[in-house]
Amino acid sequence: MKHKKLAPIVRYIVPPLIKLWIKKINGLEHVPKSGPIILAANHSSYIEHMMFAAILVPLLDKKIHFIAKKEHFESMTQSSWHALWSRYIGYIPIDRSKGEEALEAAKAYLEKNAIVIIYPEGTRTLTGRIQKGKTGVARLALWSKAPVVPVGIKGTFEIMPKGKHIPRCKRATFMFGKPMYFEKYYKKEQTKEMLREITDVIMKEIARLAGQHYQF
Repeated sequence: MKHKKLAPIVRYIVPPLIKLWIKKINGLEHVPKSGPIILAANHSSYIEHMMFAAILVPLLDKKIHFIAKKEHFESMTQSSWHALWSRYIGYIPIDRSKGEEALEAAKAYLEKNAIVIIYPEGTRTLTGRIQKGKTGVARLALWSKAPVVPVGIKGTFEIMPKGKHIPRCKRATFMFGKPMYFEKYYKKEQTKEMLREITDVIMKEIARLAGQHYQF
């Protein structure tokens, strides 16, 4: 009940506060206003979860769901934060030894026209450079047939890199790209080569939007 009472505060007060760390947001017109959506972004900082919420919840007035490692639910601080946002943000916990289960859960959400956010790299970068994408994003796109909206993020590594818990006084940029569709693959047999090809196409666009070069 306590979290339900706080929900309006989270909805209307927290996003403007989080946006103090955001310098620019481009391409929001590319985010579909209805239907299932997969948003795929590069990952440098835990603060990106909060920034995505601050950007998308007021825009779409719809709950968003993150695929995030299960460790994010295990500390008291993080679990309390997640509970506070539970009306607006859902988390699909991923056990790295059982990643298939998280993708199946995400597919079920997408079948109900949900918004799912995935970081294809699988973990935060330790250098600020984009890492090699894992093929889970390709599998999810093919299984769900939902469009993939690539998102390039700049600046969050400088704000709060892995291992830091207090954000620095710097600002980030979010670049939303045009939806990507993969219909030509739907009727083909899924192979490792196909999944890698799709993943690399997505990652190259994410890197371009983030002002980086995908070198894998």
